[in-house]
Amino acid sequence: MKTAHVATALIVGAIAAPFASAQTAISKADSDRLIAIAQANIAEIATGKLAVEKSSNSDIKQFAQMMIDDHSKGLADTQKLAAAENVTLPTEPDDAHKQIAAELKQLSGSAFDKAYVSKAGVQDHVKVHAALKNDIANAKDADVKALASKLEPIVAHHEAMAKKLDAASR
Repeated sequence: MKTAHVATALIVGAIAAPFASAQTAISKADSDRLIAIAQANIAEIATGKLAVEKSSNSDIKQFAQMMIDDHSKGLADTQKLAAAENVTLPTEPDDAHKQIAAELKQLSGSAFDKAYVSKAGVQDHVKVHAALKNDIANAKDADVKALASKLEPIVAHHEAMAKKLDAASR
């Protein structure tokens, strides 16, 4: 009788094992990575919209529209993964980015363009690019690592473009 119970337990364990791993939540660190990726996308969309509205420089407007388009796609990918992993994402910029937006709203003309490109363009993309490289190297969840790997070359391209715009405005 004991052997029947042991055999049944082994069979049930073998059948349930694949499902148990499929339901395992991602780590706190990987959850935090998703939140940070979402936050970066939300911030770039918000400042991009501001730049499309306020800038009179066609290169800045074009860059800002690309930020809106690319980061909206990145946010959608992040939201899809977060929903699958039961991770709650922010829906608005964090306090630091709200402050940057408030500062940008006070500016106009070339002062706005320079501040937008410097802060939302160069500084943010340098930080996010480094964070994505870290995520690629350290994420434990394969889907989080894949998302970071997908977004990294896009952010690297944005960083390079922002640096060119920044150099041109000096």
